[in-house]
Parts: sequence; structure tokens; C-alpha cells
Amino acid sequence: MNGNAKPRAYSRSQIFLHWMIALLIGGNYVLSDGIEDAFDGMMEGQPVTDWTASAHVWIGVAVLALVLLRLVVRLVQGAPEAAEGSNRLMDRVAGLVHVGLYGLMIAVPALGAYTWFGATEATADLHVITMNVMMAVIGLHAAAAIFHQFVLKDGLLRRMTRAN
Repeated sequence: MNGNAKPRAYSRSQIFLHWMIALLIGGNYVLSDGIEDAFDGMMEGQPVTDWTASAHVWIGVAVLALVLLRLVVRLVQGAPEAAEGSNRLMDRVAGLVHVGLYGLMIAVPALGAYTWFGATEATADLHVITMNVMMAVIGLHAAAAIFHQFVLKDGLLRRMTRAN
């Protein structure tokens, strides 16, 4: 990157991290059914025997690590300018959604890990609430990308599918 010039698209590493994190979050959401029973059993002193519960925990830890790595990569490599033809309101909403997503992608697995390894019921509830909020924000993020691609036709989606 030259001086203050912003890249036209995301880098290969940013694209890889984006889609890997998305895949892991989606997969972990699917695996979340058994975690509540496993947690309740663990709170009663029973061993965890459900592989999906263990997978859910370790995938969450991986998501947290990859999100932190993604933030470092973003700080080093930067991010593309706003989409062509976007307006201030759209740019602000996009910025808020991205900040919210990063915050939630850190908070959800951090709360999950704290819940699992610290075994507290209160953080379990908070983990579920923040996860539901995160899934809603992810839905908003995906809907906005589809809107850009098929309504505005501004090529925004290409920035996260083709490297700079």
C-alpha cells in the first residue's frame, strides 16, 4: 500500500479470514444444540461426552483467535474505500455494522469460553443473547451485501471474493 492510499479490494489473507470465520460461526451455530445440555451436566459434575459440545467450544476459541488476527491484518493492510456511489448515511451504517460485528465476534466466543471454563450460568445467558444479536447483525450484513450486488450493482461483493 502506498502511503495513505487505500486498497481497491481486500487482500487474500483478509478474504480467507472473512470466509473462514463466517464458515466457523455458521458451523458453530449448527453445533450449538447440544452445548446447553452438556453445560448443565458439567455444572452438576458430569463429564462432557458429547463431541459436538467440545467441538463447539474449540471452534469458538478458533473464531476468537482468527478475529483477533483479522483485526491485526486489517490494521496493517487497511480496508478499501467506501463503495462507489454510496452516500454518507450508508457509509456510517456500514461502519457501525462492521464495528458491531467485530465487537460481537470477540464478545460471543469470549463469553462462551468464560462460561465454559469458568462455569457460570449468568455468562451462559449473556453468551446466548449476544450470539442471537450477532446472528441478526450477520444477517443484516449479508442482506446489505446482496443489496449492493443486485440492486445497486456497484460491485461491492467482488471486494470480498477477489483479492486486491
